[in-house]
Amino acid sequence: MYLGQLVCGVILVDCLRRTGAGDFLGISQLGSGRAEGPRLVTDGYYAMVRHPLYLFSTAFLLLNPVMTAQWLLLTILSAAYFVIGGLIEERRLLAEFGDEYRRYRQQTPFIIPAARVRRPHSP
Repeated sequence: MYLGQLVCGVILVDCLRRTGAGDFLGISQLGSGRAEGPRLVTDGYYAMVRHPLYLFSTAFLLLNPVMTAQWLLLTILSAAYFVIGGLIEERRLLAEFGDEYRRYRQQTPFIIPAARVRRPHSP
């Protein structure tokens, strides 16, 4: 279980490195700003799911070797929070990246790998 948590932790750090830890923590705007504009990350774990931070954070919580009722409740509430946060983030990403994000969203599952939901094509 600890090995699984370690693997999840390493993956989480890699995901943060790809997207920018400053953006994730909300502190990048404190500095002088970005040298380049925002870019949509679609490689690495982001090619597997659109929200790998949420997937591997939930996996990290589930892999706790001592599962108590309180820890299970925390895990369930965290997973619900991640889904709601992901849906809110999707709206922001659509506004920021437009068609590029729309295409990425059609090709890549939300949080669970290989769980593709067919959306009807808009006219």
